[in-house]
Amino acid sequence: MARLILQQGKERPVLRRHPWIFAGSVDHLDGRARPGDTVEVLSHDGKLLGRAAWSPESQIRARMWSFDADTSIDHAFFKRRVADCVARRMAHPHLRGQDGLRLIHGESDGLPGVIADRFGPVVVVQLTSAGADKWREAIVAGLKQATGCTAVYERSDSEVRKLEGLEPVSGLLDGELPASLSIVENGVRMEVDVVGGHKTGFYLDQRDNRLLTGQLAAGRSVLNCFCYTGGFSLQALAGGAASVLSIDSSGPALATGARNLALNPQLDASRAEWMEADVFEALRSLRAEGRTFDLIILDPPKFAPSAAHAQRASRAYRDINILGFRLLNPGGILMTYSCSGGIGQELFQSIVASSAVDAGVEARIIHRLSAAADHPIGLSVPEGEYLKGLACQVG
Repeated sequence: MARLILQQGKERPVLRRHPWIFAGSVDHLDGRARPGDTVEVLSHDGKLLGRAAWSPESQIRARMWSFDADTSIDHAFFKRRVADCVARRMAHPHLRGQDGLRLIHGESDGLPGVIADRFGPVVVVQLTSAGADKWREAIVAGLKQATGCTAVYERSDSEVRKLEGLEPVSGLLDGELPASLSIVENGVRMEVDVVGGHKTGFYLDQRDNRLLTGQLAAGRSVLNCFCYTGGFSLQALAGGAASVLSIDSSGPALATGARNLALNPQLDASRAEWMEADVFEALRSLRAEGRTFDLIILDPPKFAPSAAHAQRASRAYRDINILGFRLLNPGGILMTYSCSGGIGQELFQSIVASSAVDAGVEARIIHRLSAAADHPIGLSVPEGEYLKGLACQVG
C-alpha cells in the first residue's frame, strides 16, 4: 500500500476528522497508486493517521475512508458502512417508512463521494469520487443486502466527476426498473424519473420544507417559482391553498407536474396553474400586472457551485428575492432557498435582509429551513450544509 506523506503542520484537519486532503497539503506519495486506490496517510513525522482513497487528478488528492489506521478497506468495510447508514435511517422516527429516502449522504455518512437514494423498490447511486468509483461493486452489494431492493440504477453523471478525471456513467447496475415509478410523500403521490430526472430523479432534501409549505398554505394564494415537477405546489394544494401558480422554464418538468397532479384526485386541479417562463422575467411581468400572493416559494437552481462564484450568485439571489418580496401581500410569507455550496448561511441571510430593505418591506424570520434528517451534516464537514432557507413574513 502506498503512503501519502503530509507536509509539516498539515495534519490538523485530518486529526479533526475532516475527510479531505488537498493537493497543497501533500508532501509526496511514497509508492505507486492508481486513481481510487487506498493509501495510508501519514503526518510529516511519520504518525499513521488513517486510510484514504487516492485521486491524483483532483485538487482533493485524497478522501479519508477511515481515521483508524488498523481498519482494512475491503468489501466487508463497505458492506458494514452501508448497513450502518441504512440502520440509522430506519431508527429515526421521521424517516422510517418513507417511500423516498436518502440512504447515504457522502462525507457526512463516512462514505466520501457516495450518494444513494431509495425510491420504493429502486435504489439510485451516484458515485462522484475516484475512491467511490473503484468500490462500486462493494457499495452496490451492500445496498442490496441492507435494503432488499429489486433494482439499483447508477446516475454518476454530475459535472464534479470531471474534477476527478472520471467520465460520466449512467445505467442499470442490478435488477430491472419498473415500467413506472412513484413515491408517496406526506400523502401526495409523485412520479420519479431515475433515468432522466435531475440528480437521482427527485429532490428528497426538501421533504420537510414541502410539508411545512402545505401547513402554511391553507386559504392562501401561492406562487411556486422554479417549481420543477411540482413538489411544493402539490403540498400547497394538499394543505388547502386557494390557488397555486407554478413557474418553471422547463416544459417537460411542468408536464410531469401536471401528471403528478393527476395522480392525486383528492387535490382540486382547478386551483392549479402552470406557466412555462423564465422566472425572473415572469416575476417582473406579474408585478407589472399588479398581481400579488400570500405565499411565495423561491427554490432556484445552484447559482454558486463554489465560493469563486459567490459574488455573481449573490446578485442573482438579491434580484430574485427583491422581486419576491414586492409580490407579497401584507402578512405574506416568502420561503426562499439556496442550494449553493458557495453561499453560506450567514451570507444568504444577509442577502435576503438587504433584499427586503431594497423592496421596501419589513420582514422577520419565522422559520429557518434546511435539508431533511436523511441528509445529515457531519460536525467535521461543515461543507455538507449546502441547503439553507428562510421563511420570512412581511408586514
